[in-house]
Amino acid sequence: MPNLDTDIETPVLELAEALINCPSVTPDDANCQTLIADFLKNLGFQCETLRFGDVDNLWARLGNTHPLLVFLGHTDVVPPGPLNQWTSPPFQATLREGVLYGRGASDMKSAIAAMLIAVKRFTRQYPTFPGSIGFLLTSDEEGPSVDGTQKVIAALQNRGEKIDYCIVGEPSSNQHTGDQIRVGRRGSLHGTLTVLGKQGHVANPHLAKNPIHLSALALDELAKTTWDQGNDDFPPTTFQISNLHSGTGAANVIPGHLEARMNFRFSTAVKAEELQARVQSILNKHHFDYHLDWHVSAAPFLTKKGKLLAAAQQAIQAKMGHPAQLSTGGGTSDARFIVPTGAEVIELGVSNATAHQINEGVALADIECLADIYHDTLELLFSRVS
Repeated sequence: MPNLDTDIETPVLELAEALINCPSVTPDDANCQTLIADFLKNLGFQCETLRFGDVDNLWARLGNTHPLLVFLGHTDVVPPGPLNQWTSPPFQATLREGVLYGRGASDMKSAIAAMLIAVKRFTRQYPTFPGSIGFLLTSDEEGPSVDGTQKVIAALQNRGEKIDYCIVGEPSSNQHTGDQIRVGRRGSLHGTLTVLGKQGHVANPHLAKNPIHLSALALDELAKTTWDQGNDDFPPTTFQISNLHSGTGAANVIPGHLEARMNFRFSTAVKAEELQARVQSILNKHHFDYHLDWHVSAAPFLTKKGKLLAAAQQAIQAKMGHPAQLSTGGGTSDARFIVPTGAEVIELGVSNATAHQINEGVALADIECLADIYHDTLELLFSRVS
């Protein structure tokens, strides 16, 4: 049914609505990939479902020659949060005053719709072109990211399939589609600090060791430390304490331990091992007992800049009248699993302004614009293949 505030249901809007209407909270794909596979099969793509654990992944390819350009994305979304705070149901796509609302509208079902329409238009215009197009879609990007893109890439490499170019549909733009392209991402280092104290009665502090008191100055110093200055491609490293827990819930008990979870978003200006060593040095200065566990969930990366970025910039310049700014900001993405293969990777999508928020939404004009930019990038890229 057409939306109330538009006379025409455009192809990209129809697809975006259909995807948003699927309640695909990680790792449940909720039939998004079936919808997408049916669409791609009609274009001649060979589609393959790769399921690892509880995660559905779709690998689709048109053509068997190189270069191979892959559209990378995810069909899963984060939970909607309190439903009563949404103006319209999060899994009922709603167009109001030119903005499409629903969970995943920004991150990143609108981009998937734009990819599909762009590829349909391109393959109809160019039934033969010098190369291949692929889609790699997972339902595990917003979750642990263990059984998704990482596993699919390993499977593709095992059978000798090599990706040359990759466009990731993450919401990379700031205000409007095409104002920014991500060409790298910071690394993510997680730490879990357990401060060891001794439980006791608040009336007898001399018989106990309060881990909150013991660690307060150390945590403050960690929060105030400048870790590096970044470099030409990356902003300075940031540090955040994301969770802090101690105590039994009783007002008259000194806790026996404190747990603090922390995260670094770090650049190529510093190694994870250096950050770990500096944290331990700060903690040791304050003379308390602790355990510290580390986990690197993503290494920082900077993609090589070649034909794909040049084509995307030219398409954006022609469509928007200005080039996109190049950025390495934001969180992590599945691009980190593609870059090590040697492919040229860019992240190009709609605005990230409302991603993961209540009333997540994106302007329909920006989705239509993204489909045009994807199409024109394909046209320019394959025209440059020698």
